[in-house]
Amino acid sequence: MATPLSIGLIIPSANRLTEPQFNTYLPANVGAFVTRLRMAGKHRKPLAQLKPSLIEAAEALSDVKPSIIVFHCTANSMESGLDHEKTIVDIIKQASGCPTITTAQALTQAFDHVGIKKLVLISPYVQATNQLEVNYLSETGYTVLHEKGLALDSQAYSTVTPEEWKKVVNENLRSDADGYFLSCTNTRMIETITDLERDLGKPVINSNQATIWACLNKLGVKHTDSRLGRLFN
Repeated sequence: MATPLSIGLIIPSANRLTEPQFNTYLPANVGAFVTRLRMAGKHRKPLAQLKPSLIEAAEALSDVKPSIIVFHCTANSMESGLDHEKTIVDIIKQASGCPTITTAQALTQAFDHVGIKKLVLISPYVQATNQLEVNYLSETGYTVLHEKGLALDSQAYSTVTPEEWKKVVNENLRSDADGYFLSCTNTRMIETITDLERDLGKPVINSNQATIWACLNKLGVKHTDSRLGRLFN
């Protein structure tokens, strides 16, 4: 009997929203399994120090035989550029024996799919974290025209309402942007996508939305969901 399709996620320990959102938006024939890792916020550490925990997390997650594993933290996957990201992917692949991507890779694939090259970055992060994402996006061939971070404590990321996120986006519009990047896996930004795309007339890409799309694409699963905007059309 074939193993059912599933996505394995390595997420920051304080993340409250990845699991409910994946369970809400994934098609019924694809499962999601999560391993938590203390790797963000006050637990952030250099990759050399994180590596033993990352190996252990990947090995444990491989026990459920996921079809693909995601290193699922936007800021961490972008923080030190492409070489750093490749090292993370290689560590997880070797430890798990599973195909592996990062949230950052999912996002750039989504940008390409909807035609975004110039973008506005919106996040709950402090400015220094936003700048690391700007650096990564510049290295991968995208132009960040403007960035806005709310400088929140990580425990507050999940408390910002969709209406508040829509207000933040509308306060940071740029007419020459191809689209908008709503960064972070632990927010309710995903709930704003259809409203913002309707109002702005431009594509809106979010970390969890893009990761769901990229994983399903790699698994060969065709899926449409009007709640997830142009990316899923």
